[in-house]
Amino acid sequence: MTKNVLVTGGNGYLGLHIILQLLNQGYHVRATLRQLDKQTTVRTALKENQAQHRENLSFVAADLTQDAGWATAMQNIDYVLSVASPVFSNDPNSDTTATEGILRILKAAQQAHVKRVVMTANFGAIGFSNHDQTSITTEADWTDPNEKGLSAYEKFKLIAEQAAWQFIEQSHGSLELTTINPVAIMGPALDAHVSGSFDLLKNLLNGRPKMIPNIPLNLIDVRDVADLHIRALTAPYAGGQRFLASAAGQISLPEIAALIRQKRPQIAQNIPTKTMPDLLLSSAALFNQTAREGNLLVHVNRQLSTQKAQDILKWQPHFDNTTIVLDSIDTLIQYGLLP
Repeated sequence: MTKNVLVTGGNGYLGLHIILQLLNQGYHVRATLRQLDKQTTVRTALKENQAQHRENLSFVAADLTQDAGWATAMQNIDYVLSVASPVFSNDPNSDTTATEGILRILKAAQQAHVKRVVMTANFGAIGFSNHDQTSITTEADWTDPNEKGLSAYEKFKLIAEQAAWQFIEQSHGSLELTTINPVAIMGPALDAHVSGSFDLLKNLLNGRPKMIPNIPLNLIDVRDVADLHIRALTAPYAGGQRFLASAAGQISLPEIAALIRQKRPQIAQNIPTKTMPDLLLSSAALFNQTAREGNLLVHVNRQLSTQKAQDILKWQPHFDNTTIVLDSIDTLIQYGLLP
């Protein structure tokens, strides 16, 4: 029996990859867009990337900040992939907006008797309060919303996920919730739309800051994240679970800079060559919010376990950190997104 899946934010970086994989697997897909005139862009990107069964894709207008359209969007839907999130770091109301957005989806899904909602959350909701470098961070961990140096974006996403779980717990209905908590998402894009994580690369290529902070990172390829979302839709024991998504190991900003200089030297001329001492970053953190956020990233435990996704969803990341970085750089070149 063909399953009908709703994907919110169908024109986004991750949303496009999810739709591509869903169509290739034979799902019927309905995607939400804030403006329906964007559907041409989505269809073009899918065609250029050889998506199969494109006739199984339809669109509906729905905005996470408004009630209109969501009842229509949920009609005859079996599963929902809540990918879009109305979170903007420069909007002081994003905490309320993000929470209201996911609750709007959950309520509409519940009323339409949807089986499961898979929500795109993030690692910032799990691991930013674990500073014990000898420990392993898992889905059982939660970030403290008052963690010093936590960015507005991470905090708003954290609060929205907490609200989603609280809704499911208090509603006592049949609707199931699963969250996917990826680290920094990079990798190839299907069009010129990329994730916010690409700003890390753009800043390096633009020579900002003048010295590179020694910040370790966990990365995940967008194709692996899309795969994990789709596996979580129907897996029998995925309901009520959080799943971390990360490639194996970690890579630091200085290591990324060295990799770009070695493998893509034609665009590396502005990359700084000096590494910022940790003491300088921690001192700057006393006076500057951006430095506080960077200082927190230095101290976050980067030893993560994706064992739960491996056990329950039979998922494995297919792309390593080097491939992720280089594919991301090539995407910036391909779509003229270099700074």
